[in-house]
Amino acid sequence: MDINQDTELSSSLTALKLEHRRLDEEIQKLLETVELDQLKVSRMKKQKLSLKDEIRKIEDHLMPDIIA
Repeated sequence: MDINQDTELSSSLTALKLEHRRLDEEIQKLLETVELDQLKVSRMKKQKLSLKDEIRKIEDHLMPDIIA
């Protein structure tokens, strides 16, 4: 893997983490409202989980486990 690919993955990782954090904050705001939209919250949680999976894949790719 070359340095350009690592740089692109790092940029993607940063963007994914920001989006994950934004979704988490939006979900919390929705949960605090009186008129709770369960379907919207459920969809957002699924999207957040998908982002978390992508984040883990990129992190694993950038920093693989090394067995000593």
